[in-house]
Amino acid sequence: MKQRALWSALVVAALAVAGCGSATRTESPSGGAQQKLVVWDWKSGEPVAAAYIEQAKADFAKRHPGVTVEFVAQPFDQYYTLLGTAIQAGKGPDVMLFNGGGQIRDRADALLPLDQYVAEDRSRLAGWDAFSKDGKVYAAPVTLQGHPIYYNKALYEQAGLDPAAPPKTWSEFVSGCAAIKKATGATCFALGNKEGFGIQFFLSGLGSGVLTPQEYDDWIAGKRDWTSPGVKRIFELWKDAGDKGLNNDGANSTAMFSDVFRVFQTGKAAHIIGLMSDIGHWNDFKEFLPPDKIGVMQAPVVTDGAAPSLPYDGGIGYAVAKWTKAPYLAADLVRSLTSTDALTAFYGKAGAIASDTTIDVSQAGPAVATIASEIKTGKPALHVALSSKTLDVMGRLSQQLLSGSTTVDKALEQLAASDRKG
Repeated sequence: MKQRALWSALVVAALAVAGCGSATRTESPSGGAQQKLVVWDWKSGEPVAAAYIEQAKADFAKRHPGVTVEFVAQPFDQYYTLLGTAIQAGKGPDVMLFNGGGQIRDRADALLPLDQYVAEDRSRLAGWDAFSKDGKVYAAPVTLQGHPIYYNKALYEQAGLDPAAPPKTWSEFVSGCAAIKKATGATCFALGNKEGFGIQFFLSGLGSGVLTPQEYDDWIAGKRDWTSPGVKRIFELWKDAGDKGLNNDGANSTAMFSDVFRVFQTGKAAHIIGLMSDIGHWNDFKEFLPPDKIGVMQAPVVTDGAAPSLPYDGGIGYAVAKWTKAPYLAADLVRSLTSTDALTAFYGKAGAIASDTTIDVSQAGPAVATIASEIKTGKPALHVALSSKTLDVMGRLSQQLLSGSTTVDKALEQLAASDRKG
């Protein structure tokens, strides 16, 4: 709330001076008049996204040569506060980037449904559900975001473990971690929970090894029982991992982005529940770890009847503001931002697992091959089904569980109450 108050005044000025207003004229399908579209995101300022943005702009310019497109890269840690202020004011960018799940669903009322504009893209792109609410699509997916469990094959070898056969059960996993710790000094998990994000990765990365398929599907469908033994077991594992020293020291003071990824890639931890988009993933890790030393494993089975699967959804996607004066043009820009050529450039430079299922990833190495092979049988990530408010509550409680200042039962009571409120 302090951030919101601080940035409210700044954004009012920013909307006027930073090119944040919407298109100045009503569009026509021909796009003949001189117009301007403004895009807010947190990616366009990153070097690894430069080729992607240029390709998307070039694709759009071919069809709309008289339209100017301006990208305004916002800092991610302030992005949703800034966006919230723009939404309250009812004016701002024409096109905006969102994470899939609660962040976009909580703001769907301010967005334009895109179904009529993206119909031709539905079969080519994957990850639509994360950007949908009440049967309507509000953004087109750029990347697929998931939470594979990466492991360091070199540490497995040093501990006398078979890197080609990662553990299948939780007991095997814990005993393997003990062997790695004894042989190399590396901890079991690299965990960064300074922002409260670590619990989201843990819940989604390990949840399919704990919940039965029916419990998992019910959770995604909104039929969540926070008192069930399976759900309780996930949070008990979170606390136990901290209590038993499976995590790196200072997990609550280690930032997820991007300090904890260095812990893994420098060999200080054997496993990390990472990402599959354009950060904290196989392409980042290869700076220190050769591609053939980066493994991907399924969640170890904790309870009988669990069926481990890759947890993934649409990662990031571009939406159109309801207030735009140029809905046709703004939606067509979203289509350029999700075109095959643009997404191929993003994959090639950033290593992002793009939403475009036609892109060939066969040359990227064994980790990517494993991830790609599991997409067809994967399921939505558990944490993405929760509202952004409940995720905030869960982040705070996860820190308290690691520090010992609350219990699993008390944490689950608060989470259930938050989830009921939506």
